[in-house]
Amino acid sequence: MAIELYELALRKDGGHTSSATGYVSSAYATRQVRIVLDGGGALLEPGALQYAKGRLKIDVQKAQGAGGLLRRQAVSAGTGESAFATRYSGTGEVWTEPTRKHFILASMDGPDDALILDDGAFYACEGTVELGHHIHRSVSGVLSGNGLVQPKLTGRGVFIVESPVPVDEIEAIELDGSDELIVDGDVMLMYSAALKVELRPLVSGLRNAARTGEGLVFRFSGTGTVWLTPTAQVH
Repeated sequence: MAIELYELALRKDGGHTSSATGYVSSAYATRQVRIVLDGGGALLEPGALQYAKGRLKIDVQKAQGAGGLLRRQAVSAGTGESAFATRYSGTGEVWTEPTRKHFILASMDGPDDALILDDGAFYACEGTVELGHHIHRSVSGVLSGNGLVQPKLTGRGVFIVESPVPVDEIEAIELDGSDELIVDGDVMLMYSAALKVELRPLVSGLRNAARTGEGLVFRFSGTGTVWLTPTAQVH
């Protein structure tokens, strides 16, 4: 199979240009994804389809672990949409709706590359990549605006993440086990699943938390990478 990213950008003369790239980042362009299937399968975010052509089988696939109680938790945390994906299999092509958000095309080579995404960041992946969920079991996680449950990608293959900022504005922070990273959840895009993560107030005590003006934050430790979108608020 193949996954292609297309960008349609307006020119100053009122016309437009298009291109297919590994990532799409122009600020004023509209973007689409084309998935070409030759017998394999792919998962796509619900509601992203524009049209599909070919001999395709289409199913709703529940993310691994997103049944029963977990699904009810996901819905109550505002993450019900990411509990499911649309699976396309067979032979043909799938085009997504245009969007002004940014796409990042990447791949993973096995369990060591497993990622946990911000809720809403998952867009598409090969059928060989498993879409599951990571559960924040702490009480703080239940109260977080990012929800109790976050999408988790494992396996081997290509995937697409939807980002609020272009790829050159994403900051990748490497942790080697010696430092802790504290992050406001609003700028967190994804992180290595091997990292230890806690969702909790920046400081202890309700009075102190109110004085800092900060809500719950991610606290990362261990070895891995955290990808941030520090300029998201200005886009």
